[in-house]
Amino acid sequence: MKKLLLLVAIIAAAFNGYTQSIDQKVDALLAKMTLEEKAGQMTQISVEAFLKTTNGAVNEPHEFDMAKLEEAIKKYKVGSILNVGGNAQTVEVWQNRIAAIQKAALQERLKIPVLYGVDAIRGNNYTSNSVMFPQQIAQAASFNPAMARQAAAVTAYETRASFIPWNFSPVLDLGRQPVWPRIWETYGEDPYLVSEMGKAVVQGYQGDDVVTDKYHVAACLKHYMGYSMPLSGHDRTPAWIPERELREYFLPQFAAAVKAGAKSVMVNSAEINGVPVHANKHILTDILKGELGFKGLVVSDWQDIEYLYQRHRIAKDNKEAIMIAINAGIDMSMVPTDYTFTTDLIALVKEGKIPMSRIDDAVRRILRVKFETGLFENPIGKAGDYPLFNSAAHNKLNYDLAAECITLLKNNNNILPLAVGKKILVTGPAANSMRALNGGWSRVWQGTTSDETEKDKNTILEAISNVFGAANVQYSAGVDFDKTLDIQDAVTKAANVDVIVLCIGETSYTETPGNIGDLRISDAQVELTRALAATGKPIVFVLTEGRPRIIAAIEPLSAAVVHAYLAGNEGGNVIADVLAGKINPSGKLPYTYPRSTNSLINYYHKYTETLKFDEMAGFNPQWEFGYGLSYTQFSYANLQLSGTTLTDTKPLTVSVDVTNSGKVAGKETVLVFISDEVASITPEVKRLRAFDKIALQPGQTKTVSFIINKERLSFINAELKRVTEKGDFSISVGGLKAGFRYE
Repeated sequence: MKKLLLLVAIIAAAFNGYTQSIDQKVDALLAKMTLEEKAGQMTQISVEAFLKTTNGAVNEPHEFDMAKLEEAIKKYKVGSILNVGGNAQTVEVWQNRIAAIQKAALQERLKIPVLYGVDAIRGNNYTSNSVMFPQQIAQAASFNPAMARQAAAVTAYETRASFIPWNFSPVLDLGRQPVWPRIWETYGEDPYLVSEMGKAVVQGYQGDDVVTDKYHVAACLKHYMGYSMPLSGHDRTPAWIPERELREYFLPQFAAAVKAGAKSVMVNSAEINGVPVHANKHILTDILKGELGFKGLVVSDWQDIEYLYQRHRIAKDNKEAIMIAINAGIDMSMVPTDYTFTTDLIALVKEGKIPMSRIDDAVRRILRVKFETGLFENPIGKAGDYPLFNSAAHNKLNYDLAAECITLLKNNNNILPLAVGKKILVTGPAANSMRALNGGWSRVWQGTTSDETEKDKNTILEAISNVFGAANVQYSAGVDFDKTLDIQDAVTKAANVDVIVLCIGETSYTETPGNIGDLRISDAQVELTRALAATGKPIVFVLTEGRPRIIAAIEPLSAAVVHAYLAGNEGGNVIADVLAGKINPSGKLPYTYPRSTNSLINYYHKYTETLKFDEMAGFNPQWEFGYGLSYTQFSYANLQLSGTTLTDTKPLTVSVDVTNSGKVAGKETVLVFISDEVASITPEVKRLRAFDKIALQPGQTKTVSFIINKERLSFINAELKRVTEKGDFSISVGGLKAGFRYE
């Protein structure tokens, strides 16, 4: 034991020394910097400002206008660059791009490398041919943080292959407002699930060391915080969230990821309670940098400092907006394409409106991230270090992860899996579309080019044809997502098949262009569904959608419902294999799937929102959070607690036996919900407090155990303190319940 403690002490001392060494390097460099150099470090410019154009269009492949790039670095001392500047580029173009930038930066007096950032949100999607994993909402449905960590590590590897060290990911916004167009970028509606997935992905991106190696990147938590709950459901519109609710639901996942070592944070573009978050010192400085002890850098989102006067109107001009934002705690401005921030920032410091101490704090944070990503030692990578880029192993992981995401929501009379030899009509607007499988952030911002850029991958139609045989498959689109095409053609072809696979949902969108006024699925898709139902042939819905579009009007017309979310480039193959029974679906809903447009109630609702108290419109979703079927059956038994009382020093062990009582192997996510029976703040009906995913062979039983301590029972009280109050609690696992007390 003494030897172990000594070893721990030695490691801790080495770690502290290493950290101190970085801090010493940062301080030494900072002491040499002029105000102009510091302001440049706080400036982030989008790469399109430097790209050559012809007749207003960016040249392909991208080329630098070196005079513009040198102006940014030599004159304005720009310390960070971002974005792709249009279409995805090859690895070689990216490598040459980063090399050119760093060579220019290293010619400067202090030789400070540029920190390049990109939205590689589920794969290095702005680099051609990189692996594109399922979007975050689909990964959340896997309830498998370990696999999400593996995918993040591959994303980091392939991003570093492009010589990019900084990834604007993960999104830790809470996906509880289903109208919001960025739901698919989240890990769903539950703070604990988001926290567990977020921690795993941060670890996958950054690795286990303070300084990332050449295969890892700096993570960026976004969008801190409360961004995902606009009152209207529309992107970048006002939110009204009391601080107690902010701390209860929206802060925990950021706190967990900060504790896990995340190196940067990007800020909410919208306003909360009338204050734009880019101007909110309480949220940015008091909570993030103070309470959470965050030591990394805080970057604005796109143009959001300028928007303080252009949109939010809390500043009279750009200069005042900069003063407000920097004093609130922003360290780096995503400007994005001019140098007004840099020049105005310098002027504000000289005028005494921003203290030098605030500038030094911001630059210190930026330099620390540059040291911690190894940029000073290796500003330019080596192309030969990345032989696994888009490798078979990386694509296999993509398939395996997508396989765990697919969620079976309905399977009347076990119509699925489909028997070999069945005649199938594949129809609907998503049937032959890579765009529908990938969604936004796919080679281009809005994901509009996926049918071309991913043409070597299989759509749902192509994959079904491969699995079931082209002779057994017919196709008719029938409708587009928002208009009819030829419904009669689909109806005619349905006459000659045994089953209809109807692929419906949404086309790709990202951010504000995805705002909608109606959460119901489009009229054209409803019309197609009803016409096909009239044929009497059984219909299997395959949903490819970024948010849960309401299908209550047509769900009764389906025999089965397979939810694929945005499953990525392997989505078509995985969906076909699920339909054929080669994959036993194991996904669970990471959000509540609503039944109607005006009852958008989350699973952790209050008792006054239940049908008992609201008989007309209480909680009655299409499908609940955590719901998902399998091709086998799982039974739960023998729920046991290690005691009936939990104390500060005595946690409870909860165990339950889970048996695969069916005939095929399967995976089951064991969800542990706890209810606080009486509390000083009205308690939710239940909250997810633990989960684990297990694999079981037919007839196999496993005992699954969890440790529940008082922190798992805690909540934010009226004084904004996290507390656990004494009293009675109940625990629910797989339909079994037990009670205990906290004393």
